[in-house]
Amino acid sequence: MKKLMLGLFIAFGFSACSIGNDDLNVDCGASVDVPFTGFPLLCNYSAKTLPNNPLAILVNSQEKMDANFTKHANSCPVATDPNIDFTKTYLVGIFAGVKPTSGYEIKMTSMIENNCEIVINFYEKSPQAGESITQTPTYPSDFILIPKTSKPIIFNRTNESSDNIIIGNIGSIRNFYQLNDFNILKFLNVADGSYTFEQYKYTNTTKRGEYNLFLKNVPAEILALKGQTKTYGSPDDADQGGVYFQIRQAGAITTIFIDNNDTADQTDAVKAFKKAIQDKITSLK
Repeated sequence: MKKLMLGLFIAFGFSACSIGNDDLNVDCGASVDVPFTGFPLLCNYSAKTLPNNPLAILVNSQEKMDANFTKHANSCPVATDPNIDFTKTYLVGIFAGVKPTSGYEIKMTSMIENNCEIVINFYEKSPQAGESITQTPTYPSDFILIPKTSKPIIFNRTNESSDNIIIGNIGSIRNFYQLNDFNILKFLNVADGSYTFEQYKYTNTTKRGEYNLFLKNVPAEILALKGQTKTYGSPDDADQGGVYFQIRQAGAITTIFIDNNDTADQTDAVKAFKKAIQDKITSLK
C-alpha cells in the first residue's frame, strides 16, 4: 500500500516527518484492519477548549490527558470507567468544529495499519430532512482507544450513512450490537433497562452491508412506527426476557421491545422478526 494523502492530522507526541516527506516509492506492505474500543469520554471528561475548526488529537500520557480534558463526576446514567492505561493504549479524539445546530455528528469507523502508518477512517453527518433539531451551536466529537503505537496517524474522510440498527437481549444476559453499513459494534456491559448506547464502550468489527442486509427482515408494521416506541408482550425476566430492536433512519429513532414468549399482540411477521433478531445475536456472539 502506498502512503495516503493527509486529510486531517495532529498528533501529540508523534513525529510528523511523514507529512512533508512522503516517499511514494516506499512499500508499506499489506494493510490490515485493527480493532479499537469506543470510549464514552464525555461521561467523565470535558474538553478544556472546544475547537471551532476540525481537529484530531492523540493523547498518550496522563499528563496530556490532564492538559486537554477536565475530569468531572459521571454524567451518564450508567457508571463508566474513566481510567486509561497509557502503557497499553492511547486515546484518539476527533472534533468536527462548531456547528450552528444539533443534528451534526462525526464518527470514526475503522482503523487500518501497515508497516508505515495507521489510517483512521471517519465520516461526518449533517441534519437530515425531517430531523428534529435545536438551534443551539454544537461541537460534535468522537473518541476511541487504540493500541499503543509509534506510527504516524492519518485521518481519511469517507462517505457513510449514519442509519443503523441496534439489536440485543433483554433479561439477565444482555448482548447488544449495532449494525451499520460499514461495521458492527458490540456494546460492553449494557445495564438492564438503560438503552442510551452513547454511554457504553464498544468494540468494532469492520464489515460492510450489515445494516441493509438485516433491514430486509424488518416487518412493514414496525417500519410504519417511524420515530415511536412499542412493546409486544411483557419482555422482562419474569417472562423469560425478550429482544430489543432500534432503527435509526434519517434521524428518526424507532424502538421495539418483544417478549420472548409468543403473545397475542405479536403477528406472524413480528414472531418471524423476533426469531431473526435472536438468530443474528447468536451469530454475532
